[in-house]
Amino acid sequence: MEIKINNHVLDVSLENEKTVGEVIAALEHWLYSSGHVLSALSIDGQNVPASEIEKIFVKEIVSVKSLDLLTTPLAEIASSSLINLLDDIKEYESLDFDGKNNFFEKWKVGVVSQFISQEMADLYKFCVNTFSNADLSPQILRTIAEERLSEVKEPQKEFTAIEPVLNDICEKLVDLPLDIQTGKDKKAAQTIQLFSAVTEKIFRIFYQLEIQGFFSGEQREKNKEQLVQQITEFTDILKELLDAYEKNDSVLIGDLAEYEASVRIKKLYASILENCRS
Repeated sequence: MEIKINNHVLDVSLENEKTVGEVIAALEHWLYSSGHVLSALSIDGQNVPASEIEKIFVKEIVSVKSLDLLTTPLAEIASSSLINLLDDIKEYESLDFDGKNNFFEKWKVGVVSQFISQEMADLYKFCVNTFSNADLSPQILRTIAEERLSEVKEPQKEFTAIEPVLNDICEKLVDLPLDIQTGKDKKAAQTIQLFSAVTEKIFRIFYQLEIQGFFSGEQREKNKEQLVQQITEFTDILKELLDAYEKNDSVLIGDLAEYEASVRIKKLYASILENCRS
């Protein structure tokens, strides 16, 4: 059986797959990890409509000569979903009291809601807070959605713009144990929140860079593996720091904040930035 993805013949050997469904399931996992999702399917030159998918999936591959798949980049779907979300926010703002009360029940079953809930869980929570109980203002949700859209459309530009914010928060981390010791709880909490927010943004953009092909090629793949290792190590340090903060352990916080967290996040940022520029 010949398998094509976006009109390119796929050089792959089937192992234990016996049905079309099993082949598609294996390919979808690989496609998703490469930043793509299946958007259309044809068998032996015949397009398969959505209503026929289940019937086709049980078809044995020995009876199939060719399998053609068309895919759509995840980044493209994310961009479209965020643009539609901005339209949804605008619509929500234009509604009267009753309309706003009923908006969420309709919105949550839509394709935009489903995609965001699966791919951007934190953003989905913000949407719920705005559309269901108005705990978060539409203006703030719009700002968050616009930021996410910029991260998807221009990940390199967004990543470069983080640097001054990152340097500032790393300086604040050095003062964190003293802030705790001197009772500046509000300032300490803000430092932790800002550091967490910057870290999450770095992780989000790294994901976009990865699925959009910024790490394609043999050398870049090796660099990506090193970056993933750095992210794993930094995540462990971050968990230790947050745990120490919850326990109000100022000594451990000082060591982790100044000598581990701030150093590692700067190193990680520089490594990703270098790969982007190259």
